[in-house]
Amino acid sequence: MTMKIDILTLFPEMFAPLEHSIVGKAQEKGLLEINYHNFRQNAEKSRHVDDEPYGGGQGMLLRVQPIFDTMAKIQADKPRVLLLDPAGRKFDQAYAEELAQEDQLIFICGHYEGYDERIKTLVTDEVSLGDFVLTGGELAAMTVVDATVRLIPEVLGKESSHQDDSFSSGLLEYPQYTRPYDFRGMTVPDVLMSGHHENIRRWRLEQSLRKTWQRRPDLLDHYQLSPEEAELLEKIKTQDRENEERND
Repeated sequence: MTMKIDILTLFPEMFAPLEHSIVGKAQEKGLLEINYHNFRQNAEKSRHVDDEPYGGGQGMLLRVQPIFDTMAKIQADKPRVLLLDPAGRKFDQAYAEELAQEDQLIFICGHYEGYDERIKTLVTDEVSLGDFVLTGGELAAMTVVDATVRLIPEVLGKESSHQDDSFSSGLLEYPQYTRPYDFRGMTVPDVLMSGHHENIRRWRLEQSLRKTWQRRPDLLDHYQLSPEEAELLEKIKTQDRENEERND
């Protein structure tokens, strides 16, 4: 099955990075098809895609007609249509996993001050990367595409390649090392050199919990700890308290 992605944008050239690396290879393998649609080409009013808002106000708004007419030319059967908007649902790993199950995604990238509200009648999802504003939706769309495409079966070669990623399990990823063993006095933890798979698994789990507790404790609010994880987390908290007491 090939995932089809259509992107409505005023700047198709901005998406050149998607022709490289993992996303580019997914297209070469036939696992992904990406089409770009410059909706300026479908604007009726002298190629103008924006206009002043009714009622006055700052900035310009994307006009509804170029978007509607561009969408009408895209062959689609109940696609997921995503509007990149700061007011939308915050994008995260769970959202990427959800989108990776779709056969077709359509992205609408805006510019200027905002959109004619009627554009949203075409939309199934309003998506935001976070509490900040970009100059256009292209960078946000690329981010969503990249995070989603890598989850499509066979894109990474092995499904397990992404299962240990930060956020995929609900925890941040444990530290990782490669050659050389000793670099300028900085050595690889001995447990990773031991060949003892159970000790390595437990060390990685503890490090993942430690990193999450120290850097993103909010993730633990909605994470269901196993008995082993609860034991390790309590150990980590005790060690942190003891370190704080020694430093006081």
